[in-house]
Amino acid sequence: MKKLYFLPFALICFPAFSQTSYKAQVGKQADALEKQVIAWRRDFHEHPELGNHEVRTSGIVASYLKSLGIEVKTGVAKTGVVGILKGGKPGPVVALRADMDGLPVTERVNVPFASKVKAMYNGQEVGVMAACGHDSHVAILMGVAKILSSMKSELHGTVKFIFQPAEEGAPAGEEGGAALMVKEGVLENPKVDVIFGLHINSQTEVGKIAYRPGGAMAAVNDFKITVKGRQAHGAYPWSSVDPVVTSAQIIMALQTIVSRNLNVTENGGVVTIGSINGGNRSNIIPEQVEMMGTIRNLSAPDEKMFIERIKTIVQNTAAAAGATAEVKIPYSTHYPVTYNDPVLTEKMLPTLQATAGAENVLLRPAVTGAEDFSFYEEKVPGIFFFLGGMPKGGNPLTAPSHHTPDFYIDESGFTLGVKAMCNLTLDYMAMKSK
Repeated sequence: MKKLYFLPFALICFPAFSQTSYKAQVGKQADALEKQVIAWRRDFHEHPELGNHEVRTSGIVASYLKSLGIEVKTGVAKTGVVGILKGGKPGPVVALRADMDGLPVTERVNVPFASKVKAMYNGQEVGVMAACGHDSHVAILMGVAKILSSMKSELHGTVKFIFQPAEEGAPAGEEGGAALMVKEGVLENPKVDVIFGLHINSQTEVGKIAYRPGGAMAAVNDFKITVKGRQAHGAYPWSSVDPVVTSAQIIMALQTIVSRNLNVTENGGVVTIGSINGGNRSNIIPEQVEMMGTIRNLSAPDEKMFIERIKTIVQNTAAAAGATAEVKIPYSTHYPVTYNDPVLTEKMLPTLQATAGAENVLLRPAVTGAEDFSFYEEKVPGIFFFLGGMPKGGNPLTAPSHHTPDFYIDESGFTLGVKAMCNLTLDYMAMKSK
């Protein structure tokens, strides 16, 4: 294991916290911590770990939180770490979350700290890369923990630091991620009043923050469709019940859900078939075809409607062809809508604007990507926002996207993330202590 070096404490020791000037204090401390946060991120980037296997990462996090005098719980949801910082004054419990896992992606970025890690994933050896920015999330929240712990005696409430495994999904056959953390009581003892989270974004310019009240990221359900017909020689299709043709009809009919059943003036939605498998020879009509797909929705009613329509279309289309079909939805994955509480978002928007500058806080459209931060927001009010990581002047249409081998983040944006998370915590506490 490569040793992780920390900057000498003397270089990052800060003046006492002042209730009347905490934003200025946060700013000074975050600026002083910039090199340390970047060093943490580079170390995590060079040593990524897949979901439910974040042993090294969680060990470093737990050790550092303990060094700050923060109460630490380990082994939460397998490899998760929870830190509890009890302030010197009564007030609410504010949770802050960072995800820790990497992805089965082989890195192509030419940086000195590029990952060369290999691991087993679904029975195959794969490259591992922090190809979604979770390494930066961990480093930023460690910086936040440093600053807020230095203000402990003046904090009006408690801060719960949640370092979460397996946001990208648990290994096959395992539970994991935010859902398991909630199940194991991460929002209790003490009971969380509000939760904040951020996600670095490679296609938002560094120095900017993007947010959206309400449905900000989509609910996701994967599904599996099995179409069963009657096998026959390809020269005599009238002897078959062809599951290939039936599957083609199903695929096309499913697209009418978005075009004819969804009110597109209110919300977007997606039905995608990502794989289709059936048969093994050109002149044999197979007995069975299997399809896998995903749906994305931005409201709970739309999610319910999509599920019902998929089942109806699949079963009736199959029946019309003389075939049968089975639908499993969700098949293995379900995340709710990432829903930013509108009232809370309105109250905290001035904090983001004061931190980044009003001109740098952007209202963004909803996206059809999904986030398991949504499981926390099902239980308590929350805000999940995006932090710019694209170099200044970059083109978001050509910047390497998340989950790709060329994913790249400008590290100069990390300090803004540290400041934003600190200020959201302190301002929320101030609001509740009045």
